[in-house]
Amino acid sequence: MLKIKEAVIVEGKYDKIKLANILDTLIIETNGFGIYKDKEKLNFIRRLADERGIIILTDSDHSGFQIRNYIAAGIDRDKIKHIYIPDIKGKEKRKEHPSKEGKLGVEGMSDTLLVSLFERENINFSRIEKDNPITNYDLFEAKISGTPNSKERKSRLLKLLDLPEFLSTNSLLSYLNSSMTKDDFIEIVKKI
Repeated sequence: MLKIKEAVIVEGKYDKIKLANILDTLIIETNGFGIYKDKEKLNFIRRLADERGIIILTDSDHSGFQIRNYIAAGIDRDKIKHIYIPDIKGKEKRKEHPSKEGKLGVEGMSDTLLVSLFERENINFSRIEKDNPITNYDLFEAKISGTPNSKERKSRLLKLLDLPEFLSTNSLLSYLNSSMTKDDFIEIVKKI
């Protein structure tokens, strides 16, 4: 697994799932063109660019480039890195038909290829084996997820961490694991 400082921006949940298998960092999905209507998420991505830098990794089709350019507009160039996947014809396993342009997206790339793209773009990373990550069970134990009043407690945690209220539980978990240790998390939970 590669641990990187920057947050990685992808189009959809399957891209995020694919990258979560090889990256230890915060991965944010745009929900495709949904980013055009979600100003809160766009502002969050801009904040991440200022705080830690971002890497944009969208599909290499027309839509992917539109989304990439939309996000990059208004962000300093030195705070963005771009990784481009190669044009490979094919169809993702979960789909019945190939995409409109017939190209594989991020989710269709092999782990080996994706790792090589990060290496080729000189992304600073370290190889790790995460031995004690914050898990969904930890969120349950902290009454942040899956319990009565968990919505209220999650909301208080998001405010305490200065995170947007739209953040899903999975994105929160990803953020926590890329930003702190389990011990840090336990201490923060005591404050809510």
